[in-house]
Amino acid sequence: MTEPNKQAQGVSPTGEASATEGQQDRRGGNRGDRDRRGNSNRRGNDRRGQERESEWQERVVQIRRVSKTVKGGKKMSFRAIVVVGNERGQVGVGVGKAGDVVGAVRKGVADGKKHLVKVPLTRHNSIPTIGNGCDGAASVLIRPAAPGTGVIAGGSIRTVLELAGIKNVLAKRLGSKTPLNNARAAMLALSGLRTHKETAKERGISLEQIYS
Repeated sequence: MTEPNKQAQGVSPTGEASATEGQQDRRGGNRGDRDRRGNSNRRGNDRRGQERESEWQERVVQIRRVSKTVKGGKKMSFRAIVVVGNERGQVGVGVGKAGDVVGAVRKGVADGKKHLVKVPLTRHNSIPTIGNGCDGAASVLIRPAAPGTGVIAGGSIRTVLELAGIKNVLAKRLGSKTPLNNARAAMLALSGLRTHKETAKERGISLEQIYS
């Protein structure tokens, strides 16, 4: 079709070029929308990851300078005992060794998250039953308490119970005073706790028989 014929039929000479430009603009707009959505999704994932990290609390129980005898003499390093918990029924105890304090604490936090224990909590933020735990020469006894009692415990045992989210409990250390052994004994006591429903299921009886 010649130029006069196009003008006669109401078609501009630049119609095809303008249509092509419009398609390119739409493609560019779609690509920009996809990029913006991708960036917003990445930011959302980063925020969720930061929130998950912020749920965990870490407390350093003990930092000691230790030595290891090697061929050339003694190699000095630091050992950190760290308790990690989210105050919602999950807690762990970790140990880290490094040449500096920061590295030892970082390794202790990573080790604690590898050894998490799920703790059953009652509606009053206590434990359902009595628990006992032994580690080496350390022995720990924990008992449920009435609302308003608080955490009656000391040392590393108190740290473990608080980061587990327990608000009302009685605990007693019956053996060694070593912080690491006491923390691990408290972890064993918490890991052995069972709810009344789980106990009834294991014994094959009803909940009414458990309460009676």
